[in-house]
Amino acid sequence: MYEEVLREVGLSLNEARVYEAMLQLEEVNVHAISVKSKVHRRNVYDALSKLMDKGLVAEFIIKGEKQFKATNPDRLLTIVREKEGRVEKILPAMQKMFASLKQQEQAYTYRGIQGFRNYMQDILDVGEDAYFIGAKAGWYDPRLEPFRERFYKEFNKMKLTGYHIFDWEMKEDIRKKGASPVKVHKKQARFLPKEFSTPSAIDIFGDRVVTFTGLRPYKVDDDLVQFVLISNKLADSYKKWFWALWEMCEEL
Repeated sequence: MYEEVLREVGLSLNEARVYEAMLQLEEVNVHAISVKSKVHRRNVYDALSKLMDKGLVAEFIIKGEKQFKATNPDRLLTIVREKEGRVEKILPAMQKMFASLKQQEQAYTYRGIQGFRNYMQDILDVGEDAYFIGAKAGWYDPRLEPFRERFYKEFNKMKLTGYHIFDWEMKEDIRKKGASPVKVHKKQARFLPKEFSTPSAIDIFGDRVVTFTGLRPYKVDDDLVQFVLISNKLADSYKKWFWALWEMCEEL
């Protein structure tokens, strides 16, 4: 149930399965852990050793037999913070190295939901207002929820603005009562005519132009592809075209 998240914080597949199983057990031996986690006994020993190194498992000797018990899951947050701390220490030097490189025009692709996360992080890293053509609120895909919350917190903290030209279908949503992702951007939103709705989009921020295939309202397709172009000249041109299109599109 939590395997994916546990792996994201640095646990191996076996470690994640063993730890999750142990959260449902009292002090137990390796055999019981193997049965509950469905991990081979031989691999359980290795997983337990690494989990103990991470402070996620404690070892006991009860009646001459080794027993193991999961520690408080709060330790997972400590692990994440420790990793962040190590990165923060080396980040200034790495940023200095990166800044010394001559930025050239580049092109690359992102794919799937992880690629979409990378693209959202790029918006924060660039730190400039963003312009969206054919927007569909893809950020509200349920799989992005924890990341999205952090994203918006940072986006607002940096006082950035997103200007959205939504597909026509999104206009009906903004008119509905109750909470709506589109309402977050109501003041900076316009809408394409109905006949121009597509499964694609174009986003511009800083020196980036990102084109998409595989978007639907509130949904990122598994086979989504994002083509990322890095070029100040190209991005400046797209921003001019954005404002021309903005003037032609409908307000709410």
